[in-house]
Amino acid sequence: MILVIQRVHRSAVTVDKEIVASIGQGLLVFVGIHKDDTEKDRDFILNKLLKIRLFPNGNKPIDRTVEDIDGELLLVSQFTLYADCSKGNRPSFSEAMPPDEAKQFYETFVQVCSQRYPKTKSGIFGVMMDVELVNFGPVTIILDSRTHLSK
Repeated sequence: MILVIQRVHRSAVTVDKEIVASIGQGLLVFVGIHKDDTEKDRDFILNKLLKIRLFPNGNKPIDRTVEDIDGELLLVSQFTLYADCSKGNRPSFSEAMPPDEAKQFYETFVQVCSQRYPKTKSGIFGVMMDVELVNFGPVTIILDSRTHLSK
């Protein structure tokens, strides 16, 4: 799994001109699911997400977790994180999990995340979404379970 995490003052997801999810201060998280991801990848990435310290604490600009600041999470599925642009000009998405499997995997990820951190919201899997954010910093972090778990 790949997560692109952005620390935000606020963020919202709109579908067909209707806001389907919005948060105040917290983390906007784009979620990419690899074709070989398992529960181990999900659990690793979720633990990292909930424990990563990205918020200020006094003089330390990056020292507190989203939970420490009572912030919110907004999860947005994004298969394009597994785009392969190495051949030609049209990206290949062959490394991304197929849509039917990915939908179930993503929905389980959202459910498990919500159970562990109730201030979790989500976009809608597989639809065109407009994602708005006011980045706080800016701070953007990329987590990849495949890189971390292979070490």
